[in-house]
Amino acid sequence: QVQLVESGGGLVQPGGSLRLSCAASGYTFSRYWMYWVRQAPGKGLEWVSSINTGGSSTWYADSVKGRFTISRDNARNRLYLQMNELNNEDTAVYYCANTRHGGPPPYGNRRSDYDNWGQGTQVTVSS
Repeated sequence: QVQLVESGGGLVQPGGSLRLSCAASGYTFSRYWMYWVRQAPGKGLEWVSSINTGGSSTWYADSVKGRFTISRDNARNRLYLQMNELNNEDTAVYYCANTRHGGPPPYGNRRSDYDNWGQGTQVTVSS
């Protein structure tokens, strides 16, 4: 079955960096659009970034543009999110998700707007 497993979260100081990974299995990774979506404490889901099947096109929420970089390695079935200049507002559980078909934003902020989800990885930005 489809599995998405995130890793790389943790506690980081403001201004620091983290690199999240998502290991995909159980489907043809290269045929799916991939996304990072986050949920801050007490808030709803927020789309963060997306990437097309080949990795040639990427999109970012305004809140992370210029600080985060999404990438994928189709040979290794991996999705990444490089997060730099982290601030307190980036504290959230980060999820990777996929859809068989995709396009430019806007995207939905419901779990049902995506085909599959991982279990999430906690990112906490605090001094």
